Formats: sequence, C-alpha cells, structure tokens
Amino acid sequence: MSPAEQDPNRVLIFDTTLRDGEQSPGISLNTSEKLEIAQQLARLGVDVIEAGFPIASPGDFEAVEAIARQVDGPVIAGLARIHVGDIDAAFNAVRDSARPRIHTFVSTSDIHIEHQMRSTRADVLGLTRAGVAHAKAYVDDVEFSPMDATRSDVEFTAEVLQIAIDEGATTINIPDTVGYTMPHEYTAFLERLYELTPALRDVVLSVHCHDDLGLAVANSFAGVLAGARQVECAINGLGERAGNASLEEIVMLLRTRQADVGLRTGAVTTEIARTSRLVSRLTGYSVQPNKAIIGRNAFAHESGIHQDGVLKNRETYEIMDAQSVGLDSNSLVLGKHSGRHALRDALAEMGIVVDGAALNTAFKRFKQIADKKKQVTAMDLEALVTDELREEIPSYALEWFEVEASSRRPPHATVGVRLPDGSEATGSFTGDGPIDAVFHAINAATNVDARLREFRIDAVTGGQDALGETSVVLEVGGVAGSGQGVSTDIIEAAGRAYVRALSNAVRRRSVATEAEEATAAAASRVTTP
Repeated sequence: MSPAEQDPNRVLIFDTTLRDGEQSPGISLNTSEKLEIAQQLARLGVDVIEAGFPIASPGDFEAVEAIARQVDGPVIAGLARIHVGDIDAAFNAVRDSARPRIHTFVSTSDIHIEHQMRSTRADVLGLTRAGVAHAKAYVDDVEFSPMDATRSDVEFTAEVLQIAIDEGATTINIPDTVGYTMPHEYTAFLERLYELTPALRDVVLSVHCHDDLGLAVANSFAGVLAGARQVECAINGLGERAGNASLEEIVMLLRTRQADVGLRTGAVTTEIARTSRLVSRLTGYSVQPNKAIIGRNAFAHESGIHQDGVLKNRETYEIMDAQSVGLDSNSLVLGKHSGRHALRDALAEMGIVVDGAALNTAFKRFKQIADKKKQVTAMDLEALVTDELREEIPSYALEWFEVEASSRRPPHATVGVRLPDGSEATGSFTGDGPIDAVFHAINAATNVDARLREFRIDAVTGGQDALGETSVVLEVGGVAGSGQGVSTDIIEAAGRAYVRALSNAVRRRSVATEAEEATAAAASRVTTP
C-alpha cells in the first residue's frame, strides 16, 4: 500500500509478537499456540501480523504456514534475511495467505557489516538489489529493513533504501535495532532520509524501536510525527533483550491524544486486555503490576485523595476508561447448573467459537471448575479455554498426584505421568514444599533432569475460590521451555504447568540435537574424500 492509497491520518499496526516477541529467552510456542495468538491479533484489528521467521526451523515454518492459511484479515508477513534461501522459505510459508508479505532485511551499520557480516558496503548494496528483486518476483507486498539503521551512516542508508524502492519495496522500515537513539535524533534521522531519498514519500515508512533505554514508544511516536505510517510493536512490549515498543501503549497513546495529533489506528481497543492476558499466559511472561494500559494497577487508586476524586468524577485521575481497553470482562457469570449451550454462547460472546469435541472438552473442564467455584466468570472461562483447548502435541501429561504435607516432616509427593508413548510412569520424591516435591517427582517419573528457572502463581480473579494460574520456565540440557497450568488447586496447576514446560524443553532439545547432527553429517560429506 502506497501513501496515496492509504488514509494519511491512519497509522498501520504491525505486530511482531510472534516473531521478535517469541525470541525472548524462555518463550517456546507451538503451532497451535501461535495460531491462537494470531487469531486474537486479528480480532484486535492489527494490520500486519509478522508470523515468524520461516527459515529458522521447521516448527517456525509450520506455524507461519498455518497462520497464513487460517487467519483472515491482516497481512501475514514472514521475515527473511536478504538471502535466496530465506526469501524462498518466507514465500512458501505465506503464499496461501490472502494478503502475503515478505519482510527482508540486511545490516547497514559499519559495526554490523564489518564484525557480524564480515562484508563491505558494496556487498550490502548488491545484496539489497538482488534480495528485494527476488522477493518482489514472489509477492507484490515487500517490506525492507536496513538493520541497525540508527547507528548507520545516513547517506549510505539512503543509498540502500533507494535501491530497495527501485526494486519494488512497498514498505521501508527504519529500525532502532539496539534501542540506542533518542526521539529528537530519530526524528532528525528520518527527516534527513526524506531529503536524501524523496521516493520514500511514495512508499509506507515504518518504525521498529527497541526498549533498551526505555524509549521504544517515545521513539516510535517521534517517528509517526515525522511521517511514518506504520509502527512495529508487540503485545506487552515483548521482544529481544528489553523488548519492543508496546502495542497497547502506542494504540492508546494515539487514541487518547487523537484530537491533538490527528492520527488514528484501526485497532479494536476493547480487545487489548484479553490479548495481553492470552500472550502472558501462553509465553509465561508476566505483566508488571504498574505496566501502562494493561498492568493490574493501571486503573487502581490507593491514595485516599485519588479515590475521592475518581468517585466524584472518573476523569479527575483517569485519562482513559478501563472499559475502553477491555477491562470490564468480568461481568459474564455462569454456575454449575449452566448447560452446554450457555457455555457455547458465553464463549461466542467472547469471540471464541467451539463446537463438537472441543466444546465437549471445554464443558467437562468447566463442570469440574464450577463444582469448586460458586461463579465462573468470563476471565475464568478465558483461562480455562486457553489451558484446555490448545492442540496437544504427544508429550508428557500429569495424570494424578498425591501429596503428604506437614509442618513436622518434609512434604512427600507421588505422581503419575503419561509418557509420549502413551504409557504411564510413576515417581516419588521429598521436597522443600509440596510443589517442590511434585516437581522432583515428575523428574523421577520421566527420568529427565529438568532444572527449574522460574515459577510464578497468579489468581485469575479475586476471592477465595479463584482459579490459580501458574507459569513455569525450566531448562533441560541447556534448552529452556515454558508451560502454564490453571486450576482452583495451585498444586495441580503447578504440576500441569511443569509437565507442559518439560514437554516444550524436551521437544526443543530434540530439534536442536537433530539440527546439530544434520550439520555434522553435511560437514562430514563435504570433507570426506
């Protein structure tokens, strides 16, 4: 889309949660989880979903391909280095989308060219010309990024961009890859690029800012004010190192200050809170309580003066309505007498369509929880559906557990775990606490030496009968995996989370081992006479 075709006051939202966000340490999403997030991003109304980096692994390719085939509405983009193999993989992954995009990139900073690429500026120019042309031969929608642009020579960057535009790039993205620049510097850099490359006004200018100095949103906003009409961001600010610009902050900044800046997005803001919770639940990355827009304290008031003001008039201390970001989703209530149709209708109202076996699974789990809770709220249902209805890859599963706990002797746990081959194994262990004992018992049952790195418990809603939501990150042979579990019993929730994290870590280690063996075999064939 060129600026001539786009509303000049419309800022496109390019979501990279599934690509840059998933590169955060410890995050390991399978295809069904990525697809679930992508479908929610479509409901949120993002314009572009960067679904992954197809060349990175067979799993990443499969996920991007599934999203391209099953998610309607947004542009579906695949990332590719400026190499033929990468671009081929990206195209093959996104080709079935109604709106496919190839996003290709090459470094333009001298520090990257010299030390990472071991190359020259001349080579970068040649790679850009050949790579963008190759991508353009596949799809009309090609995005190009000069990586580490803000630490690059501006004249050289402009030369690279002109080549990319000449070869057919329709979106030019200017990344602050290491989060080094400041807003006034970013503005000046973009203005200089407009001067040196007038053709930039004939394409969509995009910004992609990292948060290493806490300036990702500020820099992105500066870029928009300088003329950019696409912002690359991620839910909850996920991403490499300190993360990317936070999607919810960018969207609500433009919405709240629209009268002043005259710009808008197409985001359905009432889906923000649900999207944030889903991403947090599936990645295991919690949202800090004081996080802007979606932290649990974002609309809380502790000070008596603030409470008094808000009670008299919300606008005294709130510049946004909590309902505008979807924080009123606790109103729907079901109980143990509610039927299958009531559950299906409640889920449909939340944008979750389930039928057949999936509905039966959800209803069975709902009844189990409803017997323990007086009321099952929308947020409870959301957590249950996320926990139960994801497509399960054959792996470990917690079948049952027994825990003996006392203040007079160490807790002892015995567990039954279903193994990938369908058989059941038992394990017992004594730990520092009941959950620690369960974790060690699972290790004993599976005969896997997993080491716990992170463990967190949260309540989905308030009250003594609240669902407990646990997140686990563990490590197996140097490879991390995360998992989540939901139950009114936190020991059960913790055990479910642990076996899921174990499954993810073992699966990732297996893939890494196979890749190493394939590389070694290829090297052997090359060097053997």
